[in-house]
Amino acid sequence: MEQRRSDDRSRLNSRWRPALMAFFLRRVRDHAEAEDLTQEVFLRMLRREVDGEADHYVFQIAQNLLIDRSRRARVRRDYQEGLGLADGPHLNPLDPERETLGRAELAQFAAALQALPERTRVMFTLYRVEQMSQDVIGEAFGISKSAVKKQIATAMASIMAAMREDS
Repeated sequence: MEQRRSDDRSRLNSRWRPALMAFFLRRVRDHAEAEDLTQEVFLRMLRREVDGEADHYVFQIAQNLLIDRSRRARVRRDYQEGLGLADGPHLNPLDPERETLGRAELAQFAAALQALPERTRVMFTLYRVEQMSQDVIGEAFGISKSAVKKQIATAMASIMAAMREDS
């Protein structure tokens, strides 16, 4: 059985390799890719145990491989476009360096927020995180809307200054 498999591989290689390589090279223009596709044709033919009379399927298999390759490329391109990566900067959204920098910035922000006086920190958190209106915050603290606005502006200025210092 193993001897027959080896003979089949040799026969396929000697008979079809040059034609398949030329076929794929004209279409993919990459020697390594053409080699991989040629080997994939042989693998599919050996799995199906195509006999000598069924060799006319060789280029049908080859064409199907090119169609599959094109579909996979389109799916990848559509996915990247969906992420906004196709025309913009080619950044991997899961890049470990970006993740580490993001965590460091978040830690800086948290430290700057903790450094604020408690009343200012609570007002800032209610406004920016909880999205409460300045009127409601003012009522809760017994101060005017403009006083709340001033506290939030002070908090923003302090946080931004702390973030610039640590950068």
